[in-house]
Amino acid sequence: MAVAVQLPALSPTMTEGRITKWLKNEGDKVSSGTEIAECETDKSNLAIEAYDDGVLLKILVKAGDSAPVGSTIAWIGKAGEQVPDVAPAAPVPAPAAAPKAAAAPAPAPLKAAPAAAPRPPPPPPAPAPSTGRVRASPLAKKVAAAQGVDLSGVQGSGPNGRIVRKDVEAALEAKPAAGFPRAPGVRLPPQNLPVSTMRKVIAQRLTEVKPGVPHFYLNVDIEMDRALELREQAKAQELKISVNDIIVKAVGVAVRRFPRINQVFAGDVIQQLQNVDVGVAVAIEDGLITPIVKDADQKGLAEIAQEVRELAERAKKKALKPDEYTGGSITVSNLGMFGIDSFIAVINPPQASILAVGKVEPKVVVRDGQMVIRQMMSMTFSGDHRVVDGAVGAQFLKIVRELLEQPMRLLF
Repeated sequence: MAVAVQLPALSPTMTEGRITKWLKNEGDKVSSGTEIAECETDKSNLAIEAYDDGVLLKILVKAGDSAPVGSTIAWIGKAGEQVPDVAPAAPVPAPAAAPKAAAAPAPAPLKAAPAAAPRPPPPPPAPAPSTGRVRASPLAKKVAAAQGVDLSGVQGSGPNGRIVRKDVEAALEAKPAAGFPRAPGVRLPPQNLPVSTMRKVIAQRLTEVKPGVPHFYLNVDIEMDRALELREQAKAQELKISVNDIIVKAVGVAVRRFPRINQVFAGDVIQQLQNVDVGVAVAIEDGLITPIVKDADQKGLAEIAQEVRELAERAKKKALKPDEYTGGSITVSNLGMFGIDSFIAVINPPQASILAVGKVEPKVVVRDGQMVIRQMMSMTFSGDHRVVDGAVGAQFLKIVRELLEQPMRLLF
């Protein structure tokens, strides 16, 4: 029986996608895992995979056309099998039933009927016969690989029993992390912490004053002379390291040393993130995207520099994968290269903080009672007041400042 190919959610914020190119033609043989089309999402261009073996019988959404997530874009089945020429209508949730007007009381029955025995629940559907292949969305596979989850033991809730991201996350919640075999160095899932009564009141009151995410701001001036010296020393070793790369490293180390900043607000709980992932804001033609440098605290400056360059290049080509720009501990937004002295950045949800970085320029400052010239940089911290308080943000900025003013600490 032919199987509908439905447009998957290739990113957490995707509601529709535009098919830019079909990689397979009608009549071509395909197998599970084969890339059959390219799709433009709200963030990048990604491939759509087939989840079944067979023949691409019919393409319903032509190249250049858009479709909502979950809609049928093609059919896969046996050669010669008949399929509809149009996509089936997407299911529409039934509206809430209107309250019925009070009806006249029904006449009392002449004789009370005996209560019917409760009908036993229908047996659960038999699982599909195993073919040795796991049907899972690309995003679910990436999350499972990152968390060390064996998909063969995960029940899928997507179309035709396909495993989607929420199924992997549910498996992680239902089973302690230690229950999954993990290779050394595998990244850890976040830990849910209870929200105290005080934090609930803070979240409620501040979102009344500032709806959405209640921001607060802290500013500090940082002496960058030694950081610039470190960059020049790297250049002498033919290593391309920018000031922003040094900032990303310093932020990563600071988050690791002060994990209180590595939290996000998740409604009834606060999530304590276990990995240090630093976002880097990148301007692209039609907006802004924040690629993530994963485990930034553990990487060297040269590795961070190379990774940031590669992520930025692929971001401008809309070639990033969802797990390369979602999540993260904190974001660095640097407009210093545009001559901006200082600015205030808006937090990138679900993160709870962002750093806005201005240009490095010589300024007259007082040191030991003497006026001297130093290379100074302004940094502004924006924090989500539901999670982070002013004192917490100030302690974090103090660590970042110390690391940038004594950057040799980043190397040890």
